[in-house]
Amino acid sequence: MTKTPPLIAAPRGLASLMAPRSVAVVGASADAKRIGGRPIAWMLRAGFEGAIYPVNPARSEIQGLRSYASIADLPEAPEAAIVAVPSPLVLDTIDALGARGVGAAIVFSAGFAEVGDEGAAAQAALVARARHHGMRLLGPNCLGMVNARLGWYPTFTTAFEQGWPLPGRVGIVSQSGAFGSHLSSLARDRGIGIPVCVTTGNEADLTVGEVIQWYVDDPDTDVIAVYAEGIKESASFVAALEAARRARKPVVVMKVGRSTLGNIAAQSHTASIAGDDAVTDAVLSECGVVRARSTEELLDIVYAATHGIYPARNTLGVITISGGAGVLISDAADDLGIAMPPMPQASQDAMRELLPYSSARNPLDCTAQVLNDISLVGRFTREMLDQGGYSSFLGFFAQLAGVSSVASTLFQELVESRKRYPDRFFALAATLSPDGAKAYDDAGFAVFEDATRATVAVSAMGRFGDSFARPDRAPPPVVEAIDLPATTPSEAQAKQLLARAGIAMAPERSCATAQEAAEAAEALGFPVVMKILSPDILHKTEIGGVLLDVANAEEVRRGFALLRERARSAAPGARLEGVLVARQMRGGVECILGVHRDPVFGPVAMFGLGGIFVEVLKDVVFKRCPFGEDVAEEMIGSIRAAAVLRGVRNQPPSDIKALARMLSRLSVFAHQAGPRLQGIDLNPVLVMPEGGGAFALDALVEVQNDDDNARSAS
Repeated sequence: MTKTPPLIAAPRGLASLMAPRSVAVVGASADAKRIGGRPIAWMLRAGFEGAIYPVNPARSEIQGLRSYASIADLPEAPEAAIVAVPSPLVLDTIDALGARGVGAAIVFSAGFAEVGDEGAAAQAALVARARHHGMRLLGPNCLGMVNARLGWYPTFTTAFEQGWPLPGRVGIVSQSGAFGSHLSSLARDRGIGIPVCVTTGNEADLTVGEVIQWYVDDPDTDVIAVYAEGIKESASFVAALEAARRARKPVVVMKVGRSTLGNIAAQSHTASIAGDDAVTDAVLSECGVVRARSTEELLDIVYAATHGIYPARNTLGVITISGGAGVLISDAADDLGIAMPPMPQASQDAMRELLPYSSARNPLDCTAQVLNDISLVGRFTREMLDQGGYSSFLGFFAQLAGVSSVASTLFQELVESRKRYPDRFFALAATLSPDGAKAYDDAGFAVFEDATRATVAVSAMGRFGDSFARPDRAPPPVVEAIDLPATTPSEAQAKQLLARAGIAMAPERSCATAQEAAEAAEALGFPVVMKILSPDILHKTEIGGVLLDVANAEEVRRGFALLRERARSAAPGARLEGVLVARQMRGGVECILGVHRDPVFGPVAMFGLGGIFVEVLKDVVFKRCPFGEDVAEEMIGSIRAAAVLRGVRNQPPSDIKALARMLSRLSVFAHQAGPRLQGIDLNPVLVMPEGGGAFALDALVEVQNDDDNARSAS
C-alpha cells in the first residue's frame, strides 16, 4: 500500500490552472495532430500570451518553439504543465514538476482508476505526490480545458478545427472530455458564447464542485452548465451549488447514470458512484439546480438563462396565431407546473371588441387577422402584460415572424412591448433566418423554433427565480447526540433511541413473560398489538410476528406463546427478548418516514403516505439530512397525495406540524449518528387529527456492527 508523503505545501487555488502565464508541455509533439502536439498548436493559433515550454528529450525544436530535454532544464518554473506521457511515466513527471514549483498539471494520460484496482492504486500515489508538493491536478484521463479569453487551450480536442468558442458569459464543467467538447461545439453552432470549458476526467484531485465554485467566484461567468456521471465529493459539490444560488448564477445539470445500466457505465468510465438517482434529483432541486434531460434541453435552458431574467412565482401569458399551438403550450405548461391564469374579464371584453372572434382568455389567439392589422399584436401584448401581470411572455408566430411582408412591422411591435416591460421574460416560437433570430435575441427575446422547447425554457427561468428568492432556511432543531449501540437494536431499543431524540412513540411495554404481557395490556387498554421482540428479526410481518386486535388477557397469553413459536420456527438462531405490547391506536392517517445512507450524499430522509401510496404509487419525497421543520413541512406538502393530510371528504386535517417536527428531528438524529447508521424505518407513523400529534407505531434502526466497521477500515 502506497503511503502518502508528508504534506509540505498547502494545496493552491485554481489560478495556475485556469489562467496561467506560462506552461510546460511534457510529452510535446512536433505533429500538431497528435495528443502532445494539439495543445501547442491551439495556443499558438489562438495567441496565448504566456510562455510555452515544450519538453521532449528527442527534439530541440517543436512547432517553432525551443524544446527542452527535461523539466529540470526549463529556464523557469512554469505556472502550469500539460502531461501527455504514457501512464507509467506520469508519477515521476508529477514529482519533477512539483520539485520545480509548478502549481497545476493537466494530466491527459489514461490508465488509472478507470481501468481497475491497479490503476486506482497508481492514481492514489499520483495524488499523494501532487499533494506533497502542493500541486493541483486536473485529470488524469481528461481532455483538458479551455479558457478562450486568454488563448489558453491545454486540450487535445479536435473541435476547434470547425471554429473557435464564441465570447460569452457561460462556463461548462464536464466529467466526460468528449461530451464536454461536444457541448461546446453545439453551443458555438447555436451562437451561445462559452469561452471556458473544463473537463475533469477521473477527478483524482480537482472535482466538479471546485470548478463550479471557480465559476461562482468568476465575475465574467453568469451561467454554469454541468455534465456529470457521478458525484465523487459531495460536500464541495453541494457547497458550490448553494454558493451559485446565493450569487444568482443559474446552474443547469445534465446528470446521467439514472438507470442500472447507466450506473454501471458511469463507474467503468470515470470510476464514479452514480448513487441513487432519486436522491440526486432531490439534492439538485434543493440547491436550486435545473436538471436537463437531453443535450438539446441543456443548451435551450443555458441559452434562455443568458438573458438574465429569472421570474419568481412565474406566470405565463401566451399570444398565438394558432389555436392548436395555444393548446400545445397550455399542455406543456400544465405538465411543467407553470401557472397560466386567465386575463381579467374586463381585458377579455376589451380585446374581443378589437377582434370579436379572438380567444381572449390565455392563450390569446390573434388568428390570421393580424395579417390585416399587425398592430393588434402589440396592443394585445401590452394589454396582456399590463393587465394580466404575467411575469413571462411567449409568442407563437411560426413563419409569420420571418416573411418579408410582415416581419419588420411585427418586429417593431414586439420590441416596443419588450422595452416597456424590461423585467419580464420574453420568449418567441418562430421560424427565422439566422439574422432574424439574432435581431430578436439582441432585443431581449429568447428565440426557439419549437413551442414546447420554449415552454420548458420559460419553466426553467421561473424555477431559478423561485430558488434565488427563497429565504434562508430555519436551522435544524437541537437534538441530543446519541451513541449508537454496537449492533442493530431490537424494536424496543430502537424506539428508546429515537424517543431520546424527541420522536414520539405509541404507548408500549417490553415483556419477557406471558404474565407481564397480560398485565401490560390491561394497563395500556384493549385492544393491543403484540410483536415479537428480537434484534435478529427485523421484518416481523414476514414471519407472522405481529398480532393485531388482541382483545383480552387470555388472548394476550396465547399470543405470547404463538409469537415465540413462530419466531423459533422461522429463525431458530434468533435472540428472543420477549414480546412488545402496544396500545392499538385508531384513527389518523398512516405515513412512512425513513432514512437511508446514500453512498454519495450521506443520510437522506424519506417521507410518504403509507399503504398503496408508497408500495404502488411510489409517492415519496427525499431530502438530505439535517433540516428544520420548515423544510419538513415543504416535503410533506410536495407529495401528490398531500391533500389527504390536509383533509378531504369531510375528514379533519392532520397534525402536519407534529409530523414535520418528527421528520425534522429524525433528520438531525440521522445526521448526528454518523456513518455507522445504515438506515431507519418508521412504518407506520400515525398522524392524528390536528392537535393530536404524530406517533411512530413501528421502528427499525439498522446499524453497521462495530466488528464490520473495523474490518472495512483496515
